[in-house]
Amino acid sequence: MSEPQRVSELRLPAQPAYLVLVRACVREIAKLAGCDDIIAENLMIAVNEACMNVIQHGYRFAEGQEMCLRIWQEGGVLAFDLLDRAAPVKLEDIKPRPLDEIRPGGLGVHFIRSIMDEVAFVEPPQGFGNQLRMVKRLRENVKMGTEPDYEVRPWKRPWPR
Repeated sequence: MSEPQRVSELRLPAQPAYLVLVRACVREIAKLAGCDDIIAENLMIAVNEACMNVIQHGYRFAEGQEMCLRIWQEGGVLAFDLLDRAAPVKLEDIKPRPLDEIRPGGLGVHFIRSIMDEVAFVEPPQGFGNQLRMVKRLRENVKMGTEPDYEVRPWKRPWPR
């Protein structure tokens, strides 16, 4: 397997006003990787929702906090690592609301899980509290790469539903 290539790294204040930068970066990198407009927009939604969860639930809108988004490409895969310095997440606390419950908010986890092929908290590097890895397998023959050089296997979601 080839080495993953870091496409981009954004370090930015964990404030909603800065999410416009995240959305633009994710959308454009996805397009450069060969995603059509629909996939690029979906990836933008998933990463934006994950960032908003850090801001809202991790930092509780506190000023002076930072988050880091690292975007990687390897063959036919785009990976997004979102790092923060909030208290470590308890997986049992991550619960999307029921889809039949009609009200605003609470669908971010559902969007992330539906859009991404893999979603997992992984051991963060020194100095960070959490690292959320979101992976999207791209269709074959993406512009920036060649045939995917990985084996496609059934995927089990690491988070409880």
